[in-house]
Amino acid sequence: MIARRPVRGETRNTAASRDRWSLLALDGPAQCEGEGSSTVREVEAMAKPAVLFGGPSPEHDISVLTGLQAARLLAEAGAEPLVIYWSKTGGWYRVAADGEAEDYAAGIPPRARELRFEARPQAGWFLKRRRLEVDTVLVCCHGGPGEDGTLQAAMDLAGIRYSGPDAAGSNLLMDKLTFGALMAASGFPCLPRVPVGTGDPPDFPPPYIVKPRFGGSSIGIEVVSDYETAVALLRSSPHLDRGAVIEPYLEGGRDLNVAVRTYPLLELSAIEAPVSEQFYDYREKYLSGGGIEGSARELPASLSGEVEDRIRSMARRVTGLTGIRSMARIDFLERGGELWINEVNTIPGSLSLYLWVDPPISRRQLVLDLVAELEVADPRRFSVVGADGTALRGAAAISKKLG
Repeated sequence: MIARRPVRGETRNTAASRDRWSLLALDGPAQCEGEGSSTVREVEAMAKPAVLFGGPSPEHDISVLTGLQAARLLAEAGAEPLVIYWSKTGGWYRVAADGEAEDYAAGIPPRARELRFEARPQAGWFLKRRRLEVDTVLVCCHGGPGEDGTLQAAMDLAGIRYSGPDAAGSNLLMDKLTFGALMAASGFPCLPRVPVGTGDPPDFPPPYIVKPRFGGSSIGIEVVSDYETAVALLRSSPHLDRGAVIEPYLEGGRDLNVAVRTYPLLELSAIEAPVSEQFYDYREKYLSGGGIEGSARELPASLSGEVEDRIRSMARRVTGLTGIRSMARIDFLERGGELWINEVNTIPGSLSLYLWVDPPISRRQLVLDLVAELEVADPRRFSVVGADGTALRGAAAISKKLG
């Protein structure tokens, strides 16, 4: 059995069910914070988790890739995941755990079985009239309603436990304007960030970088030389239909990203430095090198000890402040040793499994731990304390209230 020891500054979950998911058999020495390597052979008493991916989002295709990886890893570990595909048009389908990306290239894959979802207690997904036994969901949806709190709120109403932040946290971390304001108010270093098209030009000089207020994966991001161009983009780009933010373009800066997981302890991955031409955009992330795992990066990044310590310290503080849960990626900007918080990706591409090279943790174990965390979590409960009918019994007639 493996029990990972806490590292300095990190906290351990004390839930007893961690033992249920511990490794029963190992090939080779145990893998524990850089010591050796391990291979999972079987898992004891594992409840059937669901893996959910897709959704009506510009990042739909990347979500499919992430979900298929998670489903494959769980299936290989003997978890028998129930796999749910959320189509681009909003339909729900039960699909095979051993699917390939090309199965989804034209839409709904072969042999998919249509489901329906009901957001009410003891409900969730149904196959015709039969309710699927889905109590825990590993969410692999990127962007749109799968990551902004919409899906999370629906699962709350159905009493389903899910990975990632709750509905409020998901919305906060998807909203670049609100998140940036929270970081600034909390004393974190961050570049000035203001909405586009709601007033006068920003009080910082160009060039500017324009980003969707809600969105990820660098979709819809543009570098512009003047504010008028930013306003024109707001009116013309389909990725900015819910608003845009503008901030200084950091010439000569670079991205530095670190993953965080919250179970079985709060732990940070190696820090990566993606290699990009101008900024780390969708093409460089997902369309080069066969996907995000193959895109150009320095991993671990070459950093001074002081810069690395500051990144790790800020990442832990951001995790606690914003309610990050499960696995997330925290993105920073750096230039000449100066750091700024950029954003948090609550459901990162490929779940950021590829970042865990130091400490070295297998992708299979990372996914097993994500589901193990759900097993010890409580679904959201809604309180009706105080709604005892007193205000209704003593109320005047509605016609009187209307005057």
